[in-house]
Amino acid sequence: MTQDSRSTDAASAVLRTINPAGLATPGGHYSHVAIGNGMVFVSGQLPIDASGRKLTEASFEVQAQQVLANVEAALCGAGSSIGRLLQVRIYVTDVAHWPAFNDIYARWAGDARPARAVVPVPALHFGLQIEVEATALL
Repeated sequence: MTQDSRSTDAASAVLRTINPAGLATPGGHYSHVAIGNGMVFVSGQLPIDASGRKLTEASFEVQAQQVLANVEAALCGAGSSIGRLLQVRIYVTDVAHWPAFNDIYARWAGDARPARAVVPVPALHFGLQIEVEATALL
């Protein structure tokens, strides 16, 4: 199911919001993706599969792979791709996961090397271990 809303501002920049197929329905008042001025903004993605199942009991590695799959689905649904990423922010509940995440991320990103931050946080929603948000070119 895709939601699409449009509005224009004084600069005639088109804003669209979408919830691409392959991602669970957002759990709050937000869209998975906002697109404007040729840029794609992906909301923080949690390790939740397309059916809405939260991977709370899964290993960090499985959670990280699901989050990155969600980011990729959001990018593709918006008409972008991993290769068009500008910045990625990763929130982890334990900085000790950084090396494992870096390996998983490197395989996922391939030749893409967008700006990136890995931020340790005390907790994430539903007791999950990782959240990722991203900005890309359309």
